[in-house]
Amino acid sequence: MIALFLSPIYLLVNFYILRWILKWMGSCTHYFKKKWFRVVFIAAYIFVSTSLLTAFLITKPVVIHRFLKTVSNFYLGTFLYILLTIAIVDLIRIILRHLKFIDQEKLRSRRTFVLTGTVCAVVIISLSVYGTLHARHLYHTSYQVTVDKSCGTDQSLKIALVADMHLGYSIGSWHMKQMADKINAMEPDIVCIAGDIFDNEFEAIKNPDEIARTLRSIKSKYGVYACWGNHDIEEPILAGFTFGSQKKIGADTQMVDFLKDSGITLLTDQTVLINNNFYLTGRKDYSVTKKDKETRKTPAQLTESLDKSKPIIFIDHQPKALQEAADAGVDLNLCGHTHDGQMFPGNLTIGLLWENAYGYLKKDNMHNIVTSGVGVWGPNMRVGTKSEVVEIDVAFTK
Repeated sequence: MIALFLSPIYLLVNFYILRWILKWMGSCTHYFKKKWFRVVFIAAYIFVSTSLLTAFLITKPVVIHRFLKTVSNFYLGTFLYILLTIAIVDLIRIILRHLKFIDQEKLRSRRTFVLTGTVCAVVIISLSVYGTLHARHLYHTSYQVTVDKSCGTDQSLKIALVADMHLGYSIGSWHMKQMADKINAMEPDIVCIAGDIFDNEFEAIKNPDEIARTLRSIKSKYGVYACWGNHDIEEPILAGFTFGSQKKIGADTQMVDFLKDSGITLLTDQTVLINNNFYLTGRKDYSVTKKDKETRKTPAQLTESLDKSKPIIFIDHQPKALQEAADAGVDLNLCGHTHDGQMFPGNLTIGLLWENAYGYLKKDNMHNIVTSGVGVWGPNMRVGTKSEVVEIDVAFTK
């Protein structure tokens, strides 16, 4: 419902952007004022700016749906920077018009407007191109933590943490090959996937068999484990908003089968004792259980029957209720979900929503690590953040 209320605002914003661009282009040269050019440009802009909606409405044939989704994912990021840039410029221009010491004639001149628009265009194109290319590069991030326990025969533990792959229209075989290579180069003892493996549509994955083979090539001493995230469900989404449904959503059976075929062990509020050395618990996702009106075990319930002299590791998609996990005796809590804001200025504001939006936080005796993720959600860009594979070296003191 929220998407329906916001749609008129979205249309008005795009009208404001289109009018601004046409005015600037017309000021640059009279050729851009020609009727045929304006008709073509307006039609192209309408097609791109409404691809978000048309991709939602047109699901068949798949090739057209995929094309529209790809266009909308690229446009979303560019749209953000067009709006921000133009809005900031117009705000500055309004302020300057009220300053008496500013030459108003020069400020309102065609030359000033052309120069201003050119600077805007350079900024928008630069950020969009950089963000698109930067999102394709996968970085390696390392953390070292110490747990005051014994881990049996393991004097130390090397964990590879990944999350938020969002397999679908933006993320596919090439990205997973890069991820698998980086994980294998670490030679980890165990691999943990902290949710959002999929991007709400299993059918969006191109060559799932090839990706499954790539994921099976990941090597580790104790295997690959995962928990679900809030996007690991089949659910229609428009501009990030979901539509209420009376039926349970949950993961598509194809998603479950895909994980099995990929050699990934799924943990849903379940705990495994690995090599009699340490516990690994994968939690249900907070948002999905809330939508489905299911129960999600509390950290205390998950750890009450465990031998707390052994290390306890949680995989939980969203970094919520950290104090509860610490109080329950969790030693290492591994999360994703936030993307570290993914795109500027989101990376500057994401910290207002989460106690630990990205990176490392120690909560009493518990270490919490939140990764920015491997993939992207929505805009196929990263600006001010990075896609990453995380290496965690855990030392034990007893």
